[in-house]
Amino acid sequence: MNPALTRWRRQLPLVVTTAIFVLLFGAASLAYDGFFSLRTVTSLFTDNAFLGIAAVGMTLVIFSGGIDLSVGAVIGFTSIFTATLIEQAKVPPVLAWLIALTAGAALGGGMGALIHGFRLPPFLITLAGLFLARGAAFWINTESVGIGHDLYQRLSAFEVPLGPASLTTGALVLIGMLFIGYGIGHHTRFGRTLLAMGGNEQSALLMGLPIGAAKIGVYALNGACGALAGIVATLYTGSGNPSMGIGLELDAIAIVVIGGTLLTGGRGHLGGTLLGVLIFGTIQAAILFDGRLSSWWMRILVGALLLAFVLLQRLLLRRRAA
Repeated sequence: MNPALTRWRRQLPLVVTTAIFVLLFGAASLAYDGFFSLRTVTSLFTDNAFLGIAAVGMTLVIFSGGIDLSVGAVIGFTSIFTATLIEQAKVPPVLAWLIALTAGAALGGGMGALIHGFRLPPFLITLAGLFLARGAAFWINTESVGIGHDLYQRLSAFEVPLGPASLTTGALVLIGMLFIGYGIGHHTRFGRTLLAMGGNEQSALLMGLPIGAAKIGVYALNGACGALAGIVATLYTGSGNPSMGIGLELDAIAIVVIGGTLLTGGRGHLGGTLLGVLIFGTIQAAILFDGRLSSWWMRILVGALLLAFVLLQRLLLRRRAA
């Protein structure tokens, strides 16, 4: 097969995702006054920061051919756990964040160890992790806990000015995580191992790649990303809530697939995940600008895009097999 044609087919999902974002943002800019602005672009990063961080970790898991349904519950657990430590136990915020990140990574690593060690389906193990994290969140506190620490006030108010707009702390963390995820996923041996596993785990094992360590590592990393997303969510809302993140794992998976990552693993790009976040945010922002449409239209549009990308992936796989 022509190498140029092969590369084109590999990049086709990313090209389609880019075109969809440009069309959506362009259509919304024509339809609503003030939509086409730097302020709108920066708000896409601010308002979707913790979802985007979760999507970065989910992308790496899906690279490996896995899935993680616990990330939304980890966000809820981290938010109420962090808030309770800071407000009731008087733990310094930085220490509370480190404890929360460690707990998220430990849960993820434990699930990865079970998946690899006992050859169990990721769907079932991470579903159990979802119930565990969500139950623990409500065990800690059934009500929202506000955070009034001075450091939180300063970080919530911190902004990097960009002309008429600005980037908040959450947006900066998201951008940083996108760069880190890109470096890990595309420029490290660990990332190449994940893609090899997703392509064919048995072949990767025969090649001598550290399958077990990579599988445990990617779930631990995703657990840490979920915990970081929960911390960013507390900065965004100024509180911790055990209900936070319900259903967010499905949004993260949808964003990753819309971004062009193959759901079965072995192929994808962190740049596509960024575009998926921007598409998700653009639909949400357009609905807010309109003021007449129900928020359920966002679910309908995301569902339609997800279905279209799954069908596109299936078509590309069939052509590749042929």
